[in-house]
Amino acid sequence: MTVKLHQRWLEPLQREFDSPYMADLRAFLVAEEAAGKRIFPAEVDRFRALDLTPPEAVRVVILGQDPYHGEGQAHGLCFSVQPGVKVPPSLKNIYKELKADLNIDPPGHGFLEHWAKQGVLLLNNCLTVELGLAASHKGRGWERFTDAVIAHVNASDRPTVFMLWGSHAQKKAGQIAPHHLVLKSVHPSPLSAHGGFFGSRPFSQANAFLRKHGRGEVNWALPAV
Repeated sequence: MTVKLHQRWLEPLQREFDSPYMADLRAFLVAEEAAGKRIFPAEVDRFRALDLTPPEAVRVVILGQDPYHGEGQAHGLCFSVQPGVKVPPSLKNIYKELKADLNIDPPGHGFLEHWAKQGVLLLNNCLTVELGLAASHKGRGWERFTDAVIAHVNASDRPTVFMLWGSHAQKKAGQIAPHHLVLKSVHPSPLSAHGGFFGSRPFSQANAFLRKHGRGEVNWALPAV
């Protein structure tokens, strides 16, 4: 497993990379690919969220479930797709809420690196998936790794916003200290968005909290690509 992530993450996560569970996870991924299975995202992009957003820069954490399992979609940031790839339904609903909340028009693409570079940690609970099989790498060790990432952000005294969308993400809420802001709602998937995601106003709440604590705000408007 090629590890490409920001240098500032290496020290807090070294214990995880050296752990037996991570060795087991590496072996599992090597075996799956040797068997001809397609794994997403590409190896070089699996830690992309941690490469673009160093720990001291994290202002908002958005937690996804696992990477998109379609051809050419996943590139290491939750909910994001590469330029030129059709915007997935969940991200369309995120854009709808962004429009309702901050009157920001959808950008016409699904590439969210602009958010990541401003301190929005776009982290999936699992960092790999098999082609066409959602949640196919659940329980293989990634959850333990991403728990460690969240624990490190949580341990910081810098007030941070955690957007926990859907039941899988909300399971992390118990780990989060009270000086952070936790915003919980249903998942933006078309199957659930009308049950509380629409109208939740996460973007304006996040920016109000960040401003209050002297951490600026996120420019949620995405530039053209």
